[in-house]
Formats: sequence, structure tokens, C-alpha cells
Amino acid sequence: MNPTLYEQDYYLWLEQTAKLLARGQWDEVDIANLVEEIKDMGKSERRALESNLTIVLLYLLKYKYQATHRSNSWLSSILEHCLRIKKQLKESPSLKPYLEQVFAECYGDGILRAAVETRLQINTFPTNSPFTIEEVLDINYLPDALTPDMA
Repeated sequence: MNPTLYEQDYYLWLEQTAKLLARGQWDEVDIANLVEEIKDMGKSERRALESNLTIVLLYLLKYKYQATHRSNSWLSSILEHCLRIKKQLKESPSLKPYLEQVFAECYGDGILRAAVETRLQINTFPTNSPFTIEEVLDINYLPDALTPDMA
């Protein structure tokens, strides 16, 4: 089996494919691999959105449930990943329904990570997110600390 350019030199394949498309040389384009690449780009965008959302939720949970350990690095992480989500949604507004679709799953992932990082029992965190999507996307939002009478 002869390896294709796609298998031998991915970057060169990308460059040549872009040139062929720009010139309208459709019959010379490696359609099968191009289709796979486009599908993978969509998956990559969704994974990045999920990852950033999970990280924002993780740090919001830490901020709320470990108020005595709050740090500027937590605030920086919340801001950085919130801005990444906002930028991604600005560039691809059609991802907003996907964000809503995976919010609960990402919250669950955030709980798992928060439990590990804080060493708090997993049942310390509510099953359903105490944060709304709007709050998560608000760069000025920070949750109140959990006080003993709120537990």
C-alpha cells in the first residue's frame, strides 16, 4: 500500500489541498481525507468548548466551596476560560445550543475534578449546578462563599 501525501506529510497535504480548492481544481482534491478533516474540526471545536466550560465550573466550585483558599490564580483561570468560551461562541454562534446541551455533563466533570483538587467529599457539591449558563459566561460573576448555615 502506497502511503498518501496525507499520511506522509500532513502539513504539506493541507497546503496543497488549500491551493487546489482556491484554484477550483476539484477533481484533484483528496475528498475523503478533506471530509474527515472537516468533521474532526467540528469535534475539536466541541471538545475545546467542553474543556473550557468544565474548567470554569471547576474553579467556580472551588471558589464557592473553599473560600479560605481563594487565590488570584483561580480568578485568572475563571477569566481566561470564560473569555475563551465567549470568543468561541462569537466566532461560531451555532455552538451555543451545544453549550446548553453539554452543560450538565461538564458540571459533572467539574464536580469530579473539584473533589480531587479540594479533597472535599463529592457529595459536598450539589448534583445540579448552582450556576446558570449566564452566570458562567459573565466575566464579572463570582459565587458567594458557602457558609455553614447554607450547607
